[in-house]
Amino acid sequence: MSAVIDHVGLKVADFERSKAFYQAALGTLGIELLADMTFGRDRIAGFGKGQHPTFWISNGKESRGDTHVAFVAASRAEVNAFFSVALSMGGRDNGAPGLRAQYHPNYYGAFVFDPDGHNIEAVCHGTE
Repeated sequence: MSAVIDHVGLKVADFERSKAFYQAALGTLGIELLADMTFGRDRIAGFGKGQHPTFWISNGKESRGDTHVAFVAASRAEVNAFFSVALSMGGRDNGAPGLRAQYHPNYYGAFVFDPDGHNIEAVCHGTE
């Protein structure tokens, strides 16, 4: 199966706060901080698995939080951990872990608003 998106990026108002949030929350899914760069006044951090960052944040103006990004979880336990850690890092509850049968019978997801109000999800499509 080939990917249809190479990478995605979000602007964040407080780079260090958001970097810490994503490093902790995505770490529960096995997603690591792979790049942390400065270009002039621009700060950029890339997260992913392996050597290729697929999710990026960069400093910018305050955002309206219109973006939704869903990250793959290997298990329902990872979804639960993601939700718990994201809340502990300042995320806001936007849907506790649970089945979302309206999507399909095994869709297990959790939703949080990141520090900028973006809707961030962890989802497992399996039964465990």
